[in-house]
Amino acid sequence: MPALQRLAAPPPPPAAPSARRRSLTLPPPPRLPHCSSSWNSRRRSPLRPSATDAGAPRGGPLPEPEEVDQLLLTALRAARIRDEESRRSDPLFIDPYAAVLLSHDVAHHDMGYLDSQAVPWQDHYRLTTRYIDDKIQNLINNSEDIRQIVLLTDGMDTRPYRLNWPRLSVIYDVSPGKVFTAATQQLRGTGAKVSRNCVLLHTSLESHDLQAGLSKSGFNGNRLSLWVLQGLPLSTTTSLENLLFVISNLAMKGSIFIGELPHFPDCKAPMDMGLEQDNLEKLFFTHGFRISFVQYDNVAKGIGLDLATPWEQCGRMLFVAEQLRLSDAQTESFRIHFGRMEEDADEEGFEEL
Repeated sequence: MPALQRLAAPPPPPAAPSARRRSLTLPPPPRLPHCSSSWNSRRRSPLRPSATDAGAPRGGPLPEPEEVDQLLLTALRAARIRDEESRRSDPLFIDPYAAVLLSHDVAHHDMGYLDSQAVPWQDHYRLTTRYIDDKIQNLINNSEDIRQIVLLTDGMDTRPYRLNWPRLSVIYDVSPGKVFTAATQQLRGTGAKVSRNCVLLHTSLESHDLQAGLSKSGFNGNRLSLWVLQGLPLSTTTSLENLLFVISNLAMKGSIFIGELPHFPDCKAPMDMGLEQDNLEKLFFTHGFRISFVQYDNVAKGIGLDLATPWEQCGRMLFVAEQLRLSDAQTESFRIHFGRMEEDADEEGFEEL
C-alpha cells in the first residue's frame, strides 16, 4: 500500500447541534479537494491482541486483495457521509476525523467511488450514527458498571476518539484488520486520542477465534458490557448467527447490545418487515437476547427531523437487546463456587464423624 499522507490535526468541533426541524436530504456541502495517488470457531470457552499501535492483525487468513479493497471503499464511503454531515450548518453529529480518513490514498480507484450520493441508505446512516452516539452516552453515563464497550465496526469508526468515555473504560474494536490498521496509521499525529485513563484495543475480524481474541485482550465475562453494531461486514444471516454465538458466550447477563442490522442479500425471497422482525426475534432469543426494534421515523421525530425515505425501504433495522443468559465466565465462576461449597460441606461432615 502506498505511503499514507500526513495531515494536520482537525479543527476543534463546532458548537453542539441544535434540534430544529430540517430534512435529511439537504444538498451536500462542498467536497474536499481531490486527494489521490495511487469467525471463527464456535466453542464455549473463556480465553491481548494488538492495541492501536500494533502492526498487522493476528489470526486466520486475511481476505484476498480485491475483498480488502471493497471493505476499504465501503468504510471510506461511510467516512465521507460523516464528513459531509459534520460540515452542515446544523449537523446531527460532528466527526472531526472523517476528513483525515478521506485523505487515504486509494490506489487504482477513482474518488467518484466515494460519492455518498451513490449510497441509497445515506440518510439512515446519518440518523443511525446520531442515534447510536446518543444511546452510548446515555448508557455509560447512567451506569457505573458498564466500562467494557465492544464496537463492531467497518474499521474506520472514530467513536473511540470523538466520544467522551468514563474513566477506566476499555474499548474493544472488532473490525477488518487491514482497514483498521490503515485508519490508525492515517490518524497518527492528528491528536486523535481516547479519553484519559481509557484504552482502545483491536481484535481483527479475520481472527481464527474471535471469542478467544477478545478474551486474550482482557475482556471479562464477569463484568457488564455494551456491544455496538454499525458497519461490521455481515454478508449473510449465518454471519449474524455466528456473531450472536460469540457475544452470547462472552456477555454477562444484563449486558446490552445495540446497533443497526444490515440487509442480508442471502434472503431467498423478500418478506414484509413484520415477518422479518419475528424471525430476528427468534434468532436473538435462541442466543439468549431479548430484542426490541426502534423505528427510524420515531428517532427522526425525536430530534426534530423529517426522514424522506420510508424506513421500510432501506432494508435495515435499529435494535436494542439485553442479554438474559449467564456468560461462559459466569457459569465457570458459579461452578467453582459451588464446587468449593461441596468440598467444605464434605470436610464438615467428616469432622463430625
